[in-house]
Amino acid sequence: MRSNRIRTTALAATALLAALSLTACSDNGSGDNGKAGAAAPAGSTVDQQSPAATAPDSGKDAKDTGGTSDTPAENTSAHSKGSTSVTSGRKSNTAATGNKGTGNSSPVTCTGGNTKVTVSKVSRPINHLLLTATNTGSRPCYAYHAPALGFDDAQAAFPVLRDSIPQAVVTLEPGQSAYASVGLFGESDGKDLHKGKHLTVYFTSKSNSGSTGSPAELTLPANTYWGDNGFVTYWQSNMADALTY
Repeated sequence: MRSNRIRTTALAATALLAALSLTACSDNGSGDNGKAGAAAPAGSTVDQQSPAATAPDSGKDAKDTGGTSDTPAENTSAHSKGSTSVTSGRKSNTAATGNKGTGNSSPVTCTGGNTKVTVSKVSRPINHLLLTATNTGSRPCYAYHAPALGFDDAQAAFPVLRDSIPQAVVTLEPGQSAYASVGLFGESDGKDLHKGKHLTVYFTSKSNSGSTGSPAELTLPANTYWGDNGFVTYWQSNMADALTY
């Protein structure tokens, strides 16, 4: 009986050892898995793969973002370019309108160099000529005071009619004209008249102290006679005003 108990005890011990060994193996497996999980959890594994795994997504996102960014960028660029163009167009548009490419739109004094001057006979008033000065320059010009006239070889300038002073200086934009009428002689001239062939038209300076710039040299209409008591008006902005004197 003692031998059986010993055998039973030995078997029990053996079984216990086997069970313990199995349990230990099972615990070691769980522990390894736990350690592996702790060393490289699922999240860590994804993070390690993240550069490779997410690269296509990042690339796609970058491409998508780039596409979205490119569109605003292009729009911004186009807008900026457009704005620059608009500004240049304004700088080009302010330069072209005022001075047609001269870079300066400030007015200058009208002279024979930037105007075309013509002379013609008129039916009314009688014994009158009409002077027309047209701005042929690229900048506005001021037709100051009255033109100074020299008939043929006359030593003195033709008299100026002071009553014809306009309310403001006549300003001519390119292409616009100013007018002055010439009363060829006065009643007191009688028969003491001169037959005119040539007329020199001088432009007056702003200070009215003399002529400025080059004069205009004109051929008078046939059968033009002038006297010492004639007159010339100030420059006017329209023909009708000039011919009222």
